[in-house]
Amino acid sequence: MYMKKWIALAISSTLATGCSLTPWQTDSAANETIQTVPAKPVAEPVETNAVTEAEAIVAQNEVVPEIIELSPQQEADLWQRIRRQLTMEAPELPRLVSQRNWYLNNPYYMERVAKRAQPFMYLIVDEIERRGMPLELALLPIVESAFDPFAYSHGRAAGVWQFIPGTARHYGLEINWWYDGRRDVYAATHAALDYLDALQKRFDGDWLHALAAYNSGEGRVASSIRRNKRAGKPTDFWSLDLPRETRAYVPKLLALADILKNYDDYAKHWLPIDNKPYLAVVEAHSQIDLAKAAEIAELDLDTLHHYNSAYNRWATDPVGPHRLLLPIENASKLQTWLATADSKELVQWTRHQVKSGESLLVIAKQYHTTAKAIQQANNISGHIIRAGDHLLVPVATRDLDEYNLSAEQRLVSKQSQSRGAYKVEHLVVSGDTLWDISREYNVNLRSLASWNGMAPTDPLRPGKKLVVWLPHSEKPAGVVRSLHYKVRSGDSLARIASRFNVSITDIEKWNQINRNNYLQPGQQLKLFVDVTRLNTQS
Repeated sequence: MYMKKWIALAISSTLATGCSLTPWQTDSAANETIQTVPAKPVAEPVETNAVTEAEAIVAQNEVVPEIIELSPQQEADLWQRIRRQLTMEAPELPRLVSQRNWYLNNPYYMERVAKRAQPFMYLIVDEIERRGMPLELALLPIVESAFDPFAYSHGRAAGVWQFIPGTARHYGLEINWWYDGRRDVYAATHAALDYLDALQKRFDGDWLHALAAYNSGEGRVASSIRRNKRAGKPTDFWSLDLPRETRAYVPKLLALADILKNYDDYAKHWLPIDNKPYLAVVEAHSQIDLAKAAEIAELDLDTLHHYNSAYNRWATDPVGPHRLLLPIENASKLQTWLATADSKELVQWTRHQVKSGESLLVIAKQYHTTAKAIQQANNISGHIIRAGDHLLVPVATRDLDEYNLSAEQRLVSKQSQSRGAYKVEHLVVSGDTLWDISREYNVNLRSLASWNGMAPTDPLRPGKKLVVWLPHSEKPAGVVRSLHYKVRSGDSLARIASRFNVSITDIEKWNQINRNNYLQPGQQLKLFVDVTRLNTQS
């Protein structure tokens, strides 16, 4: 249309001035013509056949651009790809409206969530589409964990999809010393979608019932449906008597979907995410040190560990998985190196000579690995080793405190965050529970668990160090510390107990010994003592 108007204007101008100027002439030629031709009075524009014919010629040759509608998968912004496939209804009910208002009134929260989601959202959306499931499910990790892969709830749920241990294992997610599959975004996404698919089938395709069951358990939802049926009441989600958390859970998801549906009105502040893969999967052929992988991939170790938050230690689990999620460019570098690398190059090794009295467990603890890893490396089927034997042991390539996102370093960081005026270190003894300890120090149970990266129902093992934060009004009488005491000639349990203001029974528990056994000079005893009340007299 613009071309047609421009050509018609040019022809009209030419006819009016008597010039033979064509659209592709240079400006200099036009100026020269204007300067040599005397000016003539300009008549009123007259419609002529010449103009009509010119317009007809342009119209015949004009190329009308074909309007091609992009598919959702071709959208530039991943949020738009999701938005165009949302199908769930969002009724204007108070429960939903209040949740929608909260999200709209907290745009910075949504911006933080979008930044966390950015590396993982594409692979989640891709898998949901492949299965033909509702795209609303891509927003569920926002409700569950705000897309924090290290999220851990008071109900012992972990990862962006917030699996509890029992359900995680039922859907194939391994949890052990090396690896927690609940925090493996790749594996947990597949497991969560398997679970959600099973739930919607269990509830005859009702996705709201399935989502409620994902939050509070299918038994609870099924019981509520049965109660309503017996009472002659409706059985839709909005009519069910469910826990308060679940009654808000489904509206949260629907509120997010409604905001995204009405993107132009509501969601402009959402941080755009490019609709293209960001992470690629790399499969190593054996255990690999995360620092080594980061070095080869030319990636910061903390960044690599963040994308692979399932790994609790300095390396992948010796028995697998050895899967790593990396930005595409970095993944290519690591994949190229792995194609020719020998398994022995993927971790660092040390040669350990077994000493008298050592066991695989003792050696494993010394090198921050597991007995199973040492067995695997040395083709040992049992636990019997002999003094003088030499063992190959996998060890970290860097100091352990450089693995900032390992389980140990995350716990150190969490316990170091100031939460009160005074910090007390409590060493767990046999029989301790978080409830008992919270009562002993007069602190909130959930707070105590949170300070130590635990859930209130987590079990405690003897020797574990807990931190307790107390207010100014609760100044502690002392500070409990862990000590290693070397038994001297003539020492007895009674004498040691008296010196350190502890009981003989406690020494027995801490060291798994019996008072009837003789102490040997040089023997090491572990003691948990209040260092402000030490009896320094021999």
